[in-house]
Amino acid sequence: MCCDKCMKLCGVVLLILGILFLLGDLAVWNFWNIQWWTVAFLFGGLAALCTGGCPMCKEAKK
Repeated sequence: MCCDKCMKLCGVVLLILGILFLLGDLAVWNFWNIQWWTVAFLFGGLAALCTGGCPMCKEAKK
């Protein structure tokens, strides 16, 4: 469980990643040949860092 701030941040990051992959699928941008699972692991790490350092998330987990 995360706080609203971290959930919004993760949502924005997911939206940006989705748009980048959509541009890659439409052949608008090559996206440096990054695979989807690499981005999934990076996003998971980013979400863990955001929730691990956020005092509001720590309160929400209690």
